[in-house]
Amino acid sequence: MNIDNLPTPYFMIDEGKLINNLEKAKKLKDISGAKLVLALKCFSTFGTFDTIKPYLDGTTSSGPFEVQLGYEEFGGETHAYSVGYSKADIEAVKGMSDKIIFNSLSQLEAHYETCKTNASLGLRINPERSMAGQDLANPTRPYSRLGVKQELLSTAVLDKVEGFMFHMNCENKDADAFIAILDHISTTFGEYLDQLKWLSLGGGIFFTYPEYPIEKLALALKAFSEKHDIQLYLEPGEAIITRTADLVVSVIDIVENEKKTAIVDSATEAHRLDTLIYDEPASVKEASDNGEFPYVIGSCSCLAGDQFCETQFDTPLEIGQKLHLMDSAGYTMVKLNWFNGLKMPSIYYQRVDGTVELLNSFGYQDFKATLGK
Repeated sequence: MNIDNLPTPYFMIDEGKLINNLEKAKKLKDISGAKLVLALKCFSTFGTFDTIKPYLDGTTSSGPFEVQLGYEEFGGETHAYSVGYSKADIEAVKGMSDKIIFNSLSQLEAHYETCKTNASLGLRINPERSMAGQDLANPTRPYSRLGVKQELLSTAVLDKVEGFMFHMNCENKDADAFIAILDHISTTFGEYLDQLKWLSLGGGIFFTYPEYPIEKLALALKAFSEKHDIQLYLEPGEAIITRTADLVVSVIDIVENEKKTAIVDSATEAHRLDTLIYDEPASVKEASDNGEFPYVIGSCSCLAGDQFCETQFDTPLEIGQKLHLMDSAGYTMVKLNWFNGLKMPSIYYQRVDGTVELLNSFGYQDFKATLGK
């Protein structure tokens, strides 16, 4: 397959880069004794799971369909969490889940009898401390609906649950800051931890970031686990797939209104939603820090503010030129939508031997099927 001739837009996932992240995950596991489960809310492209499965212990989910996908396509341990389970949700997931984690005491009470014999049950706790740069993604923000605060807990809950889950990080690159929160959890919730079998510390720990002190993190986790005699879990998503995929687009027009805008055959609103939601500009592989030719990289959607970034190039852009929007794996393919009826990107997987596999492509019938029969 000639990559140069692939029609845009498309995602290209690089297996070699994925394995590089997974080797760091293996090092963290080996030193710490923690288990790692892939957060499907971040990345669910199951055509890559054969590469990931040897390194991780299973999957964790935020909704019933993710539970089923992890159970069917990944195997290992299947963790089910939801902010709110309906009765139908519980019936759907209880036979597939090794662990079911409830968001509230009322949810635990409502579903305990239904699933107590099917899985090890857990409860999400709000530690009231976090490392999340964006308030939108901060699980301990004021009035948060996510997890149970300490003041509402009593040791009676230990009659019904075997584990707790804390999730309080978002792309946290600071090992010392995480360890400080870990110490807070140990001190504040020690009477519970000493009686639990397992503890999930959630995701958002960016241990594959360049120069991250993996060994320091691992030893802290190991000491915590030994102190409380508890099995630790981490739920990495972005850490596993960061810098592994590009969204490849083509320039289809160049317009000028004081600034030059290169319009590409993609849209943040439809294909890279977090760029828009969190105001985090994309990085373009072909751009140059000292380039003399500045452009807005604009989408082809009708949303006026829909643009990928502003950047500059060493030479003027041309219509038909391909651009690579880097680091486009996390929270992209799981959030694809059909806004404006735009063509959805195909998904390719470049293996370490150089071969390229088509994992999925989408057409009009896929668009139409989301709207009716």
